[in-house]
Amino acid sequence: MKLTLNGESREFDAASTLAELLRTLDIDPQSSGLAVARNNNVIPRAELDQTPVADGDRIEIVHAVQGG
Repeated sequence: MKLTLNGESREFDAASTLAELLRTLDIDPQSSGLAVARNNNVIPRAELDQTPVADGDRIEIVHAVQGG
């Protein structure tokens, strides 16, 4: 499956949901400070397990960190 991840074209084995894709990237879907958008739509964390991923999707992942 070909996705655009944070502006970079990448190939992935098939992932059925955003949560599964995040786990593939070693990101905990429930971690605090995490924001995920699919095709310019921000997806609430509670919906990551139900949100499908399709070939050609544009995924943006932002993880806020505390610090100065």
